[in-house]
Amino acid sequence: MAISVFDIYKVGVGPSSSHTFGPMVAAQRFLRELKAEGGFDRSAKVQVELYASMALTGKGHFTDLASMLGLEGNEPASLDSASIPGKQQRIEREKTLHLGGVKMVPFDPAHDIKWYGDKSYDTHPNGIAFVALDAAGQEVKRGLYFSIGGGFIVCEKESLNPKDVVGDVKKPFPYTTGAQLAALCRQEGQSIAQIVMRNELSWRTAPEIKRQLLEIAAVMEKGIEIGLAAEGEIPGLGLKRHAKEIWDQVKGTPWGAQLFELQDHVNAYALAVMEVNATLGQVVTAPTMGASGIVPAVLQAYKKFGRDVTDDSICDFLLASAGCAIPVKINASFSGAEVGCQGEVGSACLMAATGLCQVLGGTVEQVLNAGAMALEHNLGLTCDPVAGLVQVPCIKRNALAANKAVNAVRLTMLRGEEPARPTFDQVVQVLYQTGKDMCEKYKETSQGGLAVVWVDC
Repeated sequence: MAISVFDIYKVGVGPSSSHTFGPMVAAQRFLRELKAEGGFDRSAKVQVELYASMALTGKGHFTDLASMLGLEGNEPASLDSASIPGKQQRIEREKTLHLGGVKMVPFDPAHDIKWYGDKSYDTHPNGIAFVALDAAGQEVKRGLYFSIGGGFIVCEKESLNPKDVVGDVKKPFPYTTGAQLAALCRQEGQSIAQIVMRNELSWRTAPEIKRQLLEIAAVMEKGIEIGLAAEGEIPGLGLKRHAKEIWDQVKGTPWGAQLFELQDHVNAYALAVMEVNATLGQVVTAPTMGASGIVPAVLQAYKKFGRDVTDDSICDFLLASAGCAIPVKINASFSGAEVGCQGEVGSACLMAATGLCQVLGGTVEQVLNAGAMALEHNLGLTCDPVAGLVQVPCIKRNALAANKAVNAVRLTMLRGEEPARPTFDQVVQVLYQTGKDMCEKYKETSQGGLAVVWVDC
């Protein structure tokens, strides 16, 4: 299938695109397949099976809750975060699921969700299965799915080869690498944002694309606004929110009087989104939810400090950033469970840098160079969430990476047209190789790193 900008940027509730968003999407796909195969009416009960990383960090990522919400027919993009506690309480109190939003079936989360943290499929560590049973307890259908990062889902019968999963054969300007993208830009005499826009016209009209991009930007900004106003602790590890605290200091300082003004804005914006994400709030996969604060923070800083900021330039930012993420998706991975946090925060840092460089007037080569630099200096980053929660280290890691993206753009543009060494594609290649070499306990299992040495949780 061909991949769109709107496959990279998707609206949903946090905290994880692989472990929260993905299970909801997988549950909905299971229901569609169950109905198409004529098994829905015969189904009297359902069960959920979580494997490897899905089970090991599932509680902290609300994977169990997301699976139940998906089986009830809830859509990630339209689900009201405020309604989630009530839905969860009803399921746990009544021990029933409103299957597909159509009929009630018995469901006891304590018994009908199976946690198989010690079992893994060779294909991918994020395995989740749904099982429908008839009134006699006989299996009607079992669907096994893999959440491969950024909210992308494949079933066991589909190829997990990234080039098969996200091949660009339907686009007028297909590319799988940064070099191919640059060549297309030279051939057409257009920017990365323009080439990506022309590809998007394969699915939608220009007004529709612009409208949806601005809606994505609005959700990002709304997350910042909510996070900057929130106080108190983030549930889980007893950590306090810091976005509002930082923001109150920033906005109380006279304009231009603070040495770290831009940096503090970026910090506050990134922390705000991630604090919303950690509390089942609405965010945008960019490209994942675990890294959802980086692109919004840099985009918001551009809107705050940039010159001649327009709706069109905001769209160009998002087009270029998502367009440059496509080769990463094809040749590496966004999944923390597959390649560590370098696939999440590293990819998001690349996206923020390419988007910013685009709207600041960078050439095609500079945009790709900025992305390469941003990703290069996140290589080897492990995914070791404490207690399976995104509070540590994900939240502050987003703020640090957002500032790193800004600096990557600055360093790139100060260097002029000097070729990047290593190149964009070489850095992406190393991301994948490093991820494959990385020890499993550092890939979203909470079995190594900070998750082990943090002993007071």
